Amino acid sequence: MLRYLPFLILLALWIYAFIDCLNTPEEEVRHLPKVVWVIIVLLFGEVLIGPIAWLAVGKVRKGARGASDSTPSEWHRRHKQEWVAPDDNPDFLKSLKDETAKDESMMKDWEADLRRREEELKQREDGGPDDPTPPKS
Repeated sequence: MLRYLPFLILLALWIYAFIDCLNTPEEEVRHLPKVVWVIIVLLFGEVLIGPIAWLAVGKVRKGARGASDSTPSEWHRRHKQEWVAPDDNPDFLKSLKDETAKDESMMKDWEADLRRREEELKQREDGGPDDPTPPKS
């Protein structure tokens, strides 16, 4: 099984570089046109020159923090507060209350309908004056 591992790693890198090259917008491709990069990745993929060249110099890479000169504290100052968990978000909590109220009203309607049906069934079984159908046995 281990003898196939280098081949699988090579194939995975080749496929990743090819898909990444295809999905990259034209304005983010550096040094050569996108079509040329696709051809380079496909032709030189077996020897890893194409995929490594694409990953190293073919695409504009963005840092994880955005701009390279910003510090984490500057990033936090620029970005508004984002909720960490749903129970910290007041909009989410309000939506839960709204759903609960809607569910309770629906439950009351169902209970009223059930009571009405039970009363109708009881009247049929008793053979009430307003029901001309005979009770079923």
